Order: sequence, then structure tokens, then C-alpha cells
Amino acid sequence: MAMEQIQVRISKGIIERVDSLVEAGIYETRSDAIRDGVRKLVVSDLVGIIPNKGDTIKDLKALRKKLSKGMTKEKLLALNKLMD
Repeated sequence: MAMEQIQVRISKGIIERVDSLVEAGIYETRSDAIRDGVRKLVVSDLVGIIPNKGDTIKDLKALRKKLSKGMTKEKLLALNKLMD
């Protein structure tokens, strides 16, 4: 998939948190972490407006699975450790 490049300004504190996620091995790069954050923002914006076809929970679980691709058990444990 072709991606467009954008430029954003982010506070030093947020960049330090992103860097800690990369250092913990949760994400490969800053870009991966920021892309995942943007994806989560977009999905959270869709909650409540996804058409109810009787399987909304199933649809959300499928979206969540797509978003978490590449998230290994080790990465999840590292993320939980950072949140403590």
C-alpha cells in the first residue's frame, strides 16, 4: 500500500513516550507507533457510527484484530509493563 508522507509537530514529552514504546520493542519505529495511534483514533471515531447490521461487536473485533496485527505476546507484555 502506498503511503503519503506528512509532517507534524509533537511535544517532547509525547516523543519520549513514543521512544519508550520503541525501546521496549512494542513498535519497530516511531513511525509505526504514530501510525498505530492514528489508526486507533480513526477507529474510536467510528465507534457508534458503524452501521448496525446485527453484528457490530463482531465487526469491531475484526477491526481490532486488523489493528493489532504484528502485536506479539511479548510486545503486549512489554506494553503492560510500561503502563504500570
